[in-house]
Amino acid sequence: MHGLINRAIQAFVCSTYGESRWRDVTDSAELGFSEFEAMLIYTDEQSQKILTAMEQVLERPLREMLEDMGTFLVANPQTEALRRLLRFGGVNYVEFLHSLDDLPDRVRLAVSDLSLPALELVETAPGQFKLICQNGLPGYASVMMGVLRAMADDYGDLVILEHSGSEEDAEVISVMLVETDFAEGRTFDLGANML
Repeated sequence: MHGLINRAIQAFVCSTYGESRWRDVTDSAELGFSEFEAMLIYTDEQSQKILTAMEQVLERPLREMLEDMGTFLVANPQTEALRRLLRFGGVNYVEFLHSLDDLPDRVRLAVSDLSLPALELVETAPGQFKLICQNGLPGYASVMMGVLRAMADDYGDLVILEHSGSEEDAEVISVMLVETDFAEGRTFDLGANML
């Protein structure tokens, strides 16, 4: 697994639970190190050991923590670059949803050796969608649930999200747009602030 993903897991745990709890997780995983390097590649076994240790040490269901991590990736100032990448997907939440099909390609433009599983958005009725998350990363759909929730807040829209099970080796997230402009969204400028 790409070090950038493992580094994101590390940043989430350190920010949410504290650095001492992260050391407890890495000690439990028995990796022999506690810091992930963002541009290295790690084995799937090492990444799985971290996820298993997180669930055991932090005593929370992994699915819940990964969803919280998805929210962290969008909402935390440490990860503003990812929020910017996602906001380039559209001027409103629906346009953002439709841009998710291209997200793995946009990510690869930013980090050429980072491959995310494919996403496919299907509109099932006006304001109702299902996002099909292909397998390839453990917990990918859970992280995407958090990303979708945080992006709805970012745009100021009210949505209902539900993990709808699996379809042909993929996990499905149901998205219902309840109200646009429900709250004031976060500001977003096309040009990055260089100061």
